[in-house]
Amino acid sequence: MAVAKMTPAQQKFKVLSKLFEAGYKTKADLNNLDMEAMLKIEGITMPDMTIIIEIIKNVKKGKLYEYLGGGDDEKEE
Repeated sequence: MAVAKMTPAQQKFKVLSKLFEAGYKTKADLNNLDMEAMLKIEGITMPDMTIIIEIIKNVKKGKLYEYLGGGDDEKEE
């Protein structure tokens, strides 16, 4: 039996849950999150780290809602 692949939104919310569980609950917490701290989050994967970086960038731009909803998934050039 094949495992259903998670949608991009499900992946983003899974990563948000990991951040919340690790104590990162505010913009300030995210702004202070560095690579070393990311690696200490339980169960973190490389794809999760990519999503965390995108979350941080979109929080700083004030576009988190669009990012989570998939309205801003295009890569910037």
